[in-house]
Amino acid sequence: MASAFSFGFFFFLVLCINNSSFCNGSSNSNMSCIESEREALLKFKKDLHDPSNRLGSWDDAADCCKWSGIICDSITGHIHKLLLRGPPNPLNFEADDEIDDQAISFNELHAFKRALLGGKVNPSLVELKHLRHLDLSNNDFGATPIPKFFGSLRSLRYLNLSYAKFSGVIPHQLGNLTHLRVLDLHLFDVTLGGFAKNLQWLSHLSSLRFLDMSYVDLSQASDWLEVTNSLPSLTVLHLSSCLLNFNVPLPYHVNFSSLAVLDLSLNYFYGGSRSPIRQGIPEWISNLRSLASLDLRQAANGSPIPEGIQNLTSLVHLDLSYNYFSNTSSIPSWLYKMSGLNFLHLGYNYLGGTISSRITNLTSIIMLDLSYNHFEGKLPTSMGSQLCNLKQIYLPFNEWNQSISQILDSLHGCVSSNLEVLDIMDGQIYGQLTDQIGQFKSLTKLALTFNMISGPIPVSLGNLLSLRYLSLGHNHFNGTLPEPFGQLAKLEYLDIYGNEYMEGVVSEAHFANSTRLRQLEAGRTPLTLDVRPSWLPPFQLVSLDMESWHLGPSFPLWLRSQENLSVLILSNTSLEDVIPSWFWDSFVFSYLDLSHNQMHGRIKKLSVDSGIDLRHNGFEGPLPSISSNVATLYLSNNMFSGSISQFLCNRPSEQMNLVILHLQNNQLSGAISNCWSTKWKNLMILKLSDNKFNSTIPSSLGSLVLLQSLHLRNNNLSGELPLSLRNCTELITLDLGGNMLRGRLPAWIGTRLLNLQILSLRSNKFQGRIPEQLCALSALQLLDVAHNNLSGFIPKCVYNFSSMVGGDDYRAFWYKANGTITSFEEDALLVMKGQEMEYIENLVYVNSIDLSGNFLSGEIPTEITSLAKLVSLNLSNNLLTGEIPHGMGKMGALESVDFSVNKLSGEIPPSMSNLSFLSHLNLSYNKLRGRIPLGTQLQSFEASSYIWNSLCGPPLTQNCSGDDLNPTAENKTSNGDEDNDDNELSWFYLGMGMGFAIGFWGVCGCIFFNRRWRHNYFWFLDRMKDNIYVASSLKVRWLKEKLGDCFHNA
Repeated sequence: MASAFSFGFFFFLVLCINNSSFCNGSSNSNMSCIESEREALLKFKKDLHDPSNRLGSWDDAADCCKWSGIICDSITGHIHKLLLRGPPNPLNFEADDEIDDQAISFNELHAFKRALLGGKVNPSLVELKHLRHLDLSNNDFGATPIPKFFGSLRSLRYLNLSYAKFSGVIPHQLGNLTHLRVLDLHLFDVTLGGFAKNLQWLSHLSSLRFLDMSYVDLSQASDWLEVTNSLPSLTVLHLSSCLLNFNVPLPYHVNFSSLAVLDLSLNYFYGGSRSPIRQGIPEWISNLRSLASLDLRQAANGSPIPEGIQNLTSLVHLDLSYNYFSNTSSIPSWLYKMSGLNFLHLGYNYLGGTISSRITNLTSIIMLDLSYNHFEGKLPTSMGSQLCNLKQIYLPFNEWNQSISQILDSLHGCVSSNLEVLDIMDGQIYGQLTDQIGQFKSLTKLALTFNMISGPIPVSLGNLLSLRYLSLGHNHFNGTLPEPFGQLAKLEYLDIYGNEYMEGVVSEAHFANSTRLRQLEAGRTPLTLDVRPSWLPPFQLVSLDMESWHLGPSFPLWLRSQENLSVLILSNTSLEDVIPSWFWDSFVFSYLDLSHNQMHGRIKKLSVDSGIDLRHNGFEGPLPSISSNVATLYLSNNMFSGSISQFLCNRPSEQMNLVILHLQNNQLSGAISNCWSTKWKNLMILKLSDNKFNSTIPSSLGSLVLLQSLHLRNNNLSGELPLSLRNCTELITLDLGGNMLRGRLPAWIGTRLLNLQILSLRSNKFQGRIPEQLCALSALQLLDVAHNNLSGFIPKCVYNFSSMVGGDDYRAFWYKANGTITSFEEDALLVMKGQEMEYIENLVYVNSIDLSGNFLSGEIPTEITSLAKLVSLNLSNNLLTGEIPHGMGKMGALESVDFSVNKLSGEIPPSMSNLSFLSHLNLSYNKLRGRIPLGTQLQSFEASSYIWNSLCGPPLTQNCSGDDLNPTAENKTSNGDEDNDDNELSWFYLGMGMGFAIGFWGVCGCIFFNRRWRHNYFWFLDRMKDNIYVASSLKVRWLKEKLGDCFHNA
């Protein structure tokens, strides 16, 4: 996309043409260089870091005027120019955003970094007294200060230090360069901390024509406007992201008499991060009648748009994006009158309504950007015939709600033959893309992602021979990929991701001439690749995503030819092979995903630099080693085995960047090593569940203060929870279920881990009371301490679980790494509706409490009925008494309730019949009585939900008193059959004796002769004794407390 920077550079080129004395790029000198200057250059080289040997020609023997980057005067032999600009940053897409950053291969990025000069700038440069042109831009000087001695190079006309990673205060000595015409101090970014407290030194540079101080902190420089306004020759001024104060005292007259390019973007607040103050666009800009380019991107942020901009009749470039103007909800009418505009960017402003037909007044427009607004309706049909200069139109993230054919109709005419960029991504577009698209033969970029376009991909797309970027992902296309795509010889980026209705075979012909293809995003599109095993693709991909394609069972050998491959995603592609050895030797990936296949074998080392996903395969052996740069590692659901110590503790001094580590569901065993504190401090998500670890929880886990998710469930861990875990205050999930942990539930869980959303300690050996401090976990959505040895009462303070009372209907799990907030996939094992299930995608909707399988006593607290968002409540298999709380009907979100195997009494609350979402209910084995409340909900359950109570009514067959009774058979007695009664009694006693003998010896004999049965029998008796003892003790304690209260009151 074009930008204000490119327009400023255009003016700079004009300067160069008119001032060849400092922009000439070659030398016709036949003179040898001056010896003192040659010596100065050699000293300068000595202090530089030059890993790629860019200055290899600088040696003692050669004439320095013939060295790389050196230009000498053709008459005197003095050095006039030192041109050491580094290569352009491949990750900087200001000039061209068509290919995203994944298209940069690891090799290319590595080569770029090696080509940068660094080190120290030696003061020997002051010996170059005739130096007019110094360019050190696009290098890496490691945030060192700009050398003050640059102010001694008094012959300089041109000084470019942009993107060279200089930092610190801008030296005022630069004010000595009175002949300077170009000064470019554009910093790499704001993190370098470059600043200037005032700009008085600039006032001496009366010849200055080009000034760029972008990303230099000028929040303290209250004289910035006065000084820059006083520069009589200034033509180009870039002050982007300088924390400028627009409300500084105004000079007597702000006119910038020569100014043609003004960039004040990214200055919507000033004062720095400590005291940001929002501000609007200054009104004095409307007086700058000579302006040809004005960049006010993100300069207002909610303030009014100055109507005085319409007075700038010379404007050809206007960028008002990212401002969210407060005084307009649509495009201002005066903007349609600026017929001289070539470039207009109105994106990210919450503008809405329809596009007026007056837009056709912008007859000079070349680039029009209306992205990220709320525009709707049809485009004016006359645009295609009247905006004949239009080459780029950006319409994404709006609400057009029309067919793709209607949009193409609006652009039909002279526009269709000249248009180069058409972007309607996420524009609520539907309908079929027909061969009508073939009329736009000049297109280099077509982006239609995230719409509802259906039907087959038209064959005519293969005729757009200028296409470089084609994005059709996340639509409803069907059929297969047209074979004429193989004729798109200029295509660099192809995206058909997420078109789940596509099918068919893709052959070698589909890529016949794709020699420039670098990025293929085709995941989740179930196509079949049918190529020869010996196929050598014509392209060299940097990024490849073929998730859900049919590639297997053999590993694709053609990948070996892709020398620059950096991102590879072959998830769920039916691969059943061993990864060949050449695969790890040939590539260094930034991201690798081979998950959800049936690959197997051992892996010694993962040659990946950022992210690895090998989940759901059959890899075996010890864990492979990884690079310290890896941020995410997913190795779950494999067959990795052995100790984890080598993986964790090897090279203890090496700091790892790993943020996510998934190792669950393998066969890892032994101890969880106690060496987390030395090298794993960046970990935020750690999953070691479903392995065979058999140690205590290592105390060093408490040093992972950034940890947000810890899963250790289903191992053989023992001991108590280490106190050090209370340092992990960022924890969102703590899942330690299915182990042999013991001790009391620590109160510090509720006082220190205040961010907890998921707490699962089920199936351990914890004992004692549930600490009331847990009620401080207001964000808690899942509490599971089932199947422990907990006793005491259920805390009444459960109403403090705010997330269960009235939390958001949707929550996500987030982690923050390297300044970026990213969602992550959390999981939990829940017993819900009588079944144990793993929740992943739907976990964010679930609120659950499970206290089952303990020795909890007392009544169910009525406060629990305030948890209106609770989905599942399981209190079964305890010693609870009293009645079911009458307010249960207020818990409208309940889907599962289990109160079985307790000592609950009283009647079922009638309000429970109002629980319309209830799909699982178990009240069996209690002391409930009375009628089951009528209502379709409670009558829909099986009778087994109510058995072993004193209940009546449907669905039970037992009718309640007062109901119509079914007739019963009369008791019939016969006074004349007394003799028969005696005989029957005899047979009864005989049968009872024989039954006793058989039953007694049948049981006792088995116990006597079978050791295993005997052990189980006496274990059962011991368990029964313990239960009776605990119940009796609790009852005695309760009686003592009651008697004590009575005596106390007396």
